[in-house]
Amino acid sequence: MATYAIGDIQGCLEPLQRLLKKVRFNADKDRLWLAGDMVHRGPDSLGTLRFLYEHRHQVTAVLGNHDLHLLALAHGAKRLTDKEHDLAEVLRAKDADKLLGWLQNQPLMVHKKVAGKYFSMVHAGIPPIWSMSKALELSGEVHHALQDPAMAKAFFYGMYGNEPHLWNDHLIGVERLRSITNYFTRMRFCKADGTLDLITKQGPLAAHHDYQPWFSFEHRKTINDRIIFGHWAALEGEANTENIYALDTGCVWGGYLTAMRLEDEEFFCADCAFT
Repeated sequence: MATYAIGDIQGCLEPLQRLLKKVRFNADKDRLWLAGDMVHRGPDSLGTLRFLYEHRHQVTAVLGNHDLHLLALAHGAKRLTDKEHDLAEVLRAKDADKLLGWLQNQPLMVHKKVAGKYFSMVHAGIPPIWSMSKALELSGEVHHALQDPAMAKAFFYGMYGNEPHLWNDHLIGVERLRSITNYFTRMRFCKADGTLDLITKQGPLAAHHDYQPWFSFEHRKTINDRIIFGHWAALEGEANTENIYALDTGCVWGGYLTAMRLEDEEFFCADCAFT
């Protein structure tokens, strides 16, 4: 049995299938961990969701910002743009309710033991001010909201926005859920106190005015935890930090789709150049 953590697929089904063939994935015994952004911008978001749903008993996934955007569209909180053909295809599919129901049931974070080692997986990251237990508690709040129809609708209608840019334990309601979600699904740069910069998307050299990559702070509360994440294609898979595994290698931008086998931390890649 092997467990493969995979970075942002973003509807790139064919590279995913080639990557699984490369590692000789066996659906009868192997497992997949997916670091979010399973859909959007790639050529086959619907096919990707169908493939993942078919293998749902082998899949452990977390939600990314693009996955949440698709769910917001499904709830009527946003309107499709002319460029979102792939998401329109998902929304009008006959099996949309089944696929989107599965997607909405996924958490923002997982924390599990594999081969004697604990790994945590999120889409974007965990701010330096949160311990692992705090992060799990807060991710659970959003997961709970997504399982309640009324709360989920309110959440999606209020999900978009960059404020508040600093976590506060006294936040309540949708503002609290938005803040938690922004940390887990959109964060790249922040300050040591957790203040977010949700604008800068370049690589680590774009650090500025005390804003650093979230994983780079010496006194980060999760400094001893193994954290898998995606989201940040500009890192090109190089976090250069112990126990931090950056798996978004820009497949949808013509880069690679990357998997890490958790048992021995070996990496595998599939070319994602499109013609």
